[in-house]
Amino acid sequence: MSTVTGPDFLALQVRDLDRSAEFYETALGLQRAPQSPPGAVVFATLPIPFAVREPLPGVDLAAASPRPGIGVALWMNCEDAQPLHDHLVAAGVPIAAPPAPGPFGTAFTFLDPDGYAITVHDGA
Repeated sequence: MSTVTGPDFLALQVRDLDRSAEFYETALGLQRAPQSPPGAVVFATLPIPFAVREPLPGVDLAAASPRPGIGVALWMNCEDAQPLHDHLVAAGVPIAAPPAPGPFGTAFTFLDPDGYAITVHDGA
């Protein structure tokens, strides 16, 4: 039997692809990968590529209540969480949990344009 080795690609289905791609570029500083498939924007994140994409057939993000992704924990690493938090606050991005020390360094959670809760941390 073949076994799974772990995640190797993450994508969020979004309501407005251009708006979400711009958010992740400007708010988080992510850079687009050289190529993306139709209906998606892939970012050159390491160690796992991250993308935003148009919803797959049958996915109704408007029906997601109270927001999409409930029950999924998506964490992203950064060099220093506090300055990123301050940048997002100044840009008017909703903060779901303020910076706090934890087992993975300082971490905070923000909501992206579709309401996905994304946690950023600065430890290993």
